[in-house]
Amino acid sequence: MTLFGVGPIIACHLLAEIGSALRFRRSRQLVRLSGLDPIVEESGERRRRGKLAKQGPPLLRWAAVEAAQHGRRYNSPDRHLWAVSNRRSGPTRATLTVARKLLRRSYHVLRRIELGQQEVAA
Repeated sequence: MTLFGVGPIIACHLLAEIGSALRFRRSRQLVRLSGLDPIVEESGERRRRGKLAKQGPPLLRWAAVEAAQHGRRYNSPDRHLWAVSNRRSGPTRATLTVARKLLRRSYHVLRRIELGQQEVAA
């Protein structure tokens, strides 16, 4: 619950769906698990980002997007990211950008907690 926009219910969903953060090597793998990464369509020298992958647990996507809804608030630390993304591609994609950032942050928070618990147990 140290992340902006994450309350007790969203924190429980994130923790239950992510499980152990130590099973991922990078935070991008958690974003891929959630299905919030765009599909890249390649043909020859052309690359185009398509729709969301939507692979993985739908409750993880829901929790990330619900927490990211607070990114448009004026006191949010992600306000600038949301505003820039909103100008470039609209409010829906801006919220998804903040949701991906929130998942990367939650990975780092959970990993730090789990590594601290391993040191205490050893």
